[in-house]
Amino acid sequence: MPFTLPLALAIYVTIWWIVLFAVLPLGVRSAEEAGEEQPEGSDPGAPVAPQLLKKAAITTVIAAIVFVFVAIGANYVAV
Repeated sequence: MPFTLPLALAIYVTIWWIVLFAVLPLGVRSAEEAGEEQPEGSDPGAPVAPQLLKKAAITTVIAAIVFVFVAIGANYVAV
């Protein structure tokens, strides 16, 4: 591997956060879009069911795949 362990972890965490921001809006529906009554005092754009655990799992898998490609690319460049 072309990275030291701390550098690899830093790169993975950075990739993870970038992918998370790309995955967060997927499947989000507001109360109005879902046809449900909006609770009083809530933001009109607040998601009904954000499914954060599911999105974190999807993010972890995608980030791992992207990290593998980054490591392969870095190894190719280092040779």
